[in-house]
Parts: sequence; structure tokens; C-alpha cells
Amino acid sequence: MKTAQKIFQKKTVKWTLIALFSVFALIPEKNYAQTAAPASKNTAIGTSKVWGNIDGLAIEGVVQGPSAAVSDLQIACVFEYTEGDIFISPPALPAALNGLVHLDEALHGMLTEMRKSGKFKGQALETILLNPTLKGELASKKLLLIGLGKREDFNAELMKEVAHVAMREALRLGVSNFSFASDLKDAGVDSPTALVAENVVLGSIDAFRTQKWLGEKNMDQQPVLNKIILLAGPAFFETAGEGIKKAIFSLQN
Repeated sequence: MKTAQKIFQKKTVKWTLIALFSVFALIPEKNYAQTAAPASKNTAIGTSKVWGNIDGLAIEGVVQGPSAAVSDLQIACVFEYTEGDIFISPPALPAALNGLVHLDEALHGMLTEMRKSGKFKGQALETILLNPTLKGELASKKLLLIGLGKREDFNAELMKEVAHVAMREALRLGVSNFSFASDLKDAGVDSPTALVAENVVLGSIDAFRTQKWLGEKNMDQQPVLNKIILLAGPAFFETAGEGIKKAIFSLQN
């Protein structure tokens, strides 16, 4: 009788362990896989790729921050100032990955000083052009800041208008290329990366086509611009590229 009980107990333990193993095997591995992207998802800094061409303009993506990108004109976008906004992580990106922090450092704190003092308020579509005279401050020759308004009012649709302003200023300055940094995530706004990139291309090309039309009507010079460089962080390069390709496709069809 005792032998039979032992055999029964062993079988019970065995089937209990099998059942538990089966339950754990069915639990999705979500906590770790979904909270951090694998290192392979990050694109190396300095990586560049021409995502396509439209109306004689090459649309290039580069993994780089606005202080280090090389171009005739660097364009950076900023929200209206709140105390310590780009330095508080989170919601802003960590300093090592934050293009606005690097830009502020390259300008010796001038970006923060202008915004904090109200000399540049960052209201939606407000602009200010800087021509740094000290060598080594910026990799680009000129810096154009464009305001994004209040963080809480941000909508990705605004980036079409921002890009429209960016293109018009670039054409007015007669540059052959410009690099554009939306700087949304740097400032702590969790924006839809692909849609933002798409809207930047759509807004830019709309303004570019208007300038070409004016040139054909002998109302202004034909544009000399031949390249737009869209900057992205290591984790967002491929996603931004999808948005750029979508915009190019829609403009060509």
C-alpha cells in the first residue's frame, strides 16, 4: 500500500512540474525585449544614406547632431523655453545623445542664454540666423533657429510649415545644401519619427517647387540648392528613412 502511495506521489510531482513548465513557456517575454531596443537597432554615428531624389534634390539622412553636421547651413528647432528643459533627462534625451545640449555647448551656452532671456522666444515659426565668428564652434557655416512654440501644443503637422520656412530661408541665403534637425526628442517630446521626417520633406519640396516656378516666370532666381540633409539620432535613423521614402514616393506619383 505504501509503495503504491509513493508511486502516485512521484507521478503527481512529475505532472505538476510539467504543467508549471508549460505555463511559463507560454508567458511572453515582454518586460525586457520591449523596454530596450537591441544594440543592433542603433545606427553608428556618422552613417549617411541618400534615401532618394526629387526635383533635382538629393534627400540624405545622416546620424549626427546639429553641432557636428557639416553643411552650408544648419537648421535647428526649439520649443519655447522652460527652466532647464533640454538638460532634464527624462523627458529630454540624455546629454550624451542630446543634440541641443551639444549645440548649446558649441555656442558656449548662448543657445540657453538667448532662450532664457527672451531674445529668442521660440514661438512657432519664429526665426533667428546666427553667423558664429569663432572657428570650431559649429561644423556648419551658419545656424538658423526655428521656433516650435509650446511643447503641449505640438502636432506633427506643424513640421510642414517649419520645413517650408527652413527651405525659404535656405533659398534666400543661396546655399547649395542645408542640414535640418527637428530636435523634438532632444527637447523631451515623444514625436512620431517617421511622420515628422515625411512632413519635413513634404514642406521643403513644396517651398522649393514654388521657388522654381518663380524662376520660370522670371520673378526670381532659380534655386541653386542641390541637397537636404536630415539629421537623426542612432536609434531613429531607419525609422526616419521610412518617412523620407514615403514622402518622396508621394511627391513623384
